[in-house]
Amino acid sequence: MAPRVLHVAQPVEGGTAVCAERIVADQRKRGWEVAVACPGTGALPVALVRRGIPHLTWSARRAPGPWVVREIRDLRALMDLARPDVVHLHSSKAALAGRLAIRGAVPTIVSPHGWSWLAVGPALAGAARAWERFGARWTDLCVCVGPGEAGLAVEAGVPGPLEVVRNGVDLTRFRPAGPAARRTARAALLLGPDEPLAVCVGRVCRQKGQDVALRAWPAVRAAVPGARLLLVGDPGAAAVPRQPGIEVVGAVADVRPWLAAADVVVLPSRWEGLSLALLEALATGRAVVASGVPGLADAVGEGTGALVPPDDEAALAAAVAARLSDPDRCSAEGVEAAAVAREFDLRHGLDHLAAVTAVVAAGAGRSPALRRTTGVVDRSPSAVRTAGW
Repeated sequence: MAPRVLHVAQPVEGGTAVCAERIVADQRKRGWEVAVACPGTGALPVALVRRGIPHLTWSARRAPGPWVVREIRDLRALMDLARPDVVHLHSSKAALAGRLAIRGAVPTIVSPHGWSWLAVGPALAGAARAWERFGARWTDLCVCVGPGEAGLAVEAGVPGPLEVVRNGVDLTRFRPAGPAARRTARAALLLGPDEPLAVCVGRVCRQKGQDVALRAWPAVRAAVPGARLLLVGDPGAAAVPRQPGIEVVGAVADVRPWLAAADVVVLPSRWEGLSLALLEALATGRAVVASGVPGLADAVGEGTGALVPPDDEAALAAAVAARLSDPDRCSAEGVEAAAVAREFDLRHGLDHLAAVTAVVAAGAGRSPALRRTTGVVDRSPSAVRTAGW
């Protein structure tokens, strides 16, 4: 029988929201009964209305705090209403409130989309790791979006079965953009046809590390006169200082023309799950300069660009300048990037997730069989990072 799945999500913007929308849309096409509990405003609830997918309003804040007590109570009420066969909790905040609300009463899948301890300082990181180890008792399966995220779970001692279901990119929408497509995109966006151009995609926040790119840009322009950096994403409350060669584009409905216009895509994030912006840049056939953190290092390899230490503006500037000053190198890395992107076909990830969700919904997540056959057999950090899921 088709399972009844309740997805719970907070945040409702950014990559987590995009992943949740894709998953519920796919599961509905499979004939499953799906609903989503999430706040009533934001990109995700708007998308759910557009797709005609049931939305249960769950008034939850993004950050933890004393209000979590009310959020747990409200989520229990929604659980009674939805009566799901399995619950899928998206993000660390949903996993916090959700596991405390459910406490193992219903088979539960958790997708961190970036572990909680990565977003806090050292004083709170230890407590966040301790909670994840404790909360694992109410997790039938932890679905990690990339091997880097799984490796972090192993290093932190988070117990229980892990399954790596890699984030994917829709290869029917994001296609390699050659020189002609670049010229067309630049003309449409009123950009110079020959100016050295880097694009950084993502909401402006500490996680995405745009501040590192801002600090790096004077050195880039010193090496490559006229180089421009476009910040494509919601600036929110962030104040981006004005400086030569940098422009804040803001949120856009379609990122594809901006990726097509770029010579190189810059992703200086401090942490990621498995970056959707990265996969889209690769699929567009663009060289990528990214921080060498899990979730970016999972997909940037030899010949597709460069990995640099996080928070290292000098290394970032050198890697970006080396590519903006060498168009042939950028083009060659872009060709290899498009080839790598084919390994991240969204359809494969959705099929994989549907298969493991069906197993958990059937109750097998609590049997020794699933724990033997699902997830990471060798839980050593090196094995988690290098195994070919």
